Amino acid sequence: MNFLLVAINAKYIHSNPAVHSLRAVADRVYFGATSLYETTINNPIYNILSDICDQRPDAIGISTYIWNIDAVKKLLSDLPKVLPDTDIWLGGPEVSYHYEKIFEEFPCVRGIFVGEGETAFTRVVGEYCRSMSYRSEEGDDTINISKPVLGIPDFSNIPNVALRERPSVIRRELMDMDSLPFIYEEGMRDFDNRIVYYESSRGCPFRCSYCLSSVDKTVRYRSLPFVFREIQFFLDEEIPQVKFIDRTFNSDKDRAKAIWAYILEHDNGKTNFHFEIAAELIDKEEIDLLRKMRPGQIKLEIGVQTTNQDTLLAVNRPSKIHKIEKAVQELSKTGTIHIHLDLIAGLPYEGYRSFRNSFNDVYALAPTQLQLGFLKVLKGSPIENDCDKFSIVSSDDAPYEVLATRWLRFDELCRLKHIEEMVELFYNSHQFDQTLPAIEKAFETPFDMYAALAEYYKQKNYFTIVPARSRRYEILLQFVEERTTLYEEEIRELLTLDYYLREEPKSRPDFVKVPPQKDRIDTSSRDPLTGNFRLIR
Repeated sequence: MNFLLVAINAKYIHSNPAVHSLRAVADRVYFGATSLYETTINNPIYNILSDICDQRPDAIGISTYIWNIDAVKKLLSDLPKVLPDTDIWLGGPEVSYHYEKIFEEFPCVRGIFVGEGETAFTRVVGEYCRSMSYRSEEGDDTINISKPVLGIPDFSNIPNVALRERPSVIRRELMDMDSLPFIYEEGMRDFDNRIVYYESSRGCPFRCSYCLSSVDKTVRYRSLPFVFREIQFFLDEEIPQVKFIDRTFNSDKDRAKAIWAYILEHDNGKTNFHFEIAAELIDKEEIDLLRKMRPGQIKLEIGVQTTNQDTLLAVNRPSKIHKIEKAVQELSKTGTIHIHLDLIAGLPYEGYRSFRNSFNDVYALAPTQLQLGFLKVLKGSPIENDCDKFSIVSSDDAPYEVLATRWLRFDELCRLKHIEEMVELFYNSHQFDQTLPAIEKAFETPFDMYAALAEYYKQKNYFTIVPARSRRYEILLQFVEERTTLYEEEIRELLTLDYYLREEPKSRPDFVKVPPQKDRIDTSSRDPLTGNFRLIR
């Protein structure tokens, strides 16, 4: 039996822990009955199809997400033509809801794993193995050469599975987290040069209506002895970064402190850990613990989303913004923690002016990274049912991004898209850490500066003809000359300093009149948070 699990990732550096977990659980009972194929959305469908056929699967299971569903649909059009006798299964958030429509659109789909899949997948593999018999090849005189023949497996009583002939799903209790395998136990060969994801809990205590985690009403944790042993494995292997995929890592304070304390005590000087946290839950004791971490050892991602209280209430996220701000300020004072803050445009009650306020509030916290995201009306999320209530219009195609709301017009969303790109190029790149604060003084707020810069880019057609990285310094100088009354030479000096702090120039660029003195820049090491050389003050 060969049940082939297929993962089509967004980039090569990504991996799919879900399919690795499915295979590892099934292997405990039916060792060797499953195999795994990972590729990316950049691989032509013809190549993917060829690779799948080469593995001669008896059944295929494809993992679906918003970033790969278009590629999956193309694959589903061709797979039954080249493998007409091979059962096709789907799983993942893109098909766990509205699965009746998937059956209707793709007659080739045999069944769909709904929600948590490890137990259901193992039972499905078991049914295939039970129904499979072997017979000698016709006309073959060689002894013991046999061909597998698939009988009629019975999937009717398997929970968490939707079948074409039985679309209703039998629900079962969620898995004990300690029963899940550690997917890296057999080694890191399959994860070379890829981000390492680690799951120590499932579920989320919050009920944010735009997030699928709100559908799972419980939070389950992996026991600390398991977590400590697995963290130690990453440390021993000197993995550069481990990304915890827990939806709210610090939902249990004592547990979070215990894990952070272990990471602090066993630091190998190389591995950093990324966590998504709720800043309003963090306390002084946790901050004091994080303060002791090596620079760059910890990365924290915090979803602020908005500072509009009406918006927060409308999406079932009654956060205390003042608590978030205070926590981020205290974390920033450490000077050693990478802080990533998120905003979401297109939420209810958040118009252009309101989003401007939210942006400025969050920008004032000076995060290492500031991400401007846009509402995605995910299939199965509670906000999907509230679209009429809030006049939310979204694209029918993945990733189902908002196009307009009662409070935000499409043209305003387009402007925010351009501002997002400016934040990414000029703020998150850390190419202009010395220069941007000086330019901000020419505008009423930081948001207005990025809005003006986006308009300048649009007029110069730079969104279409994308300038090279080194050219951005010159463009920023030209922007200052044309759109502000700032003293040009002062900005030129700051840009020069930024250039030599960030780059390793082999020649002097045109906008530089006099390079900075060598004793002002420490080129022996880079800042672990920004990647810049250090400024000697």
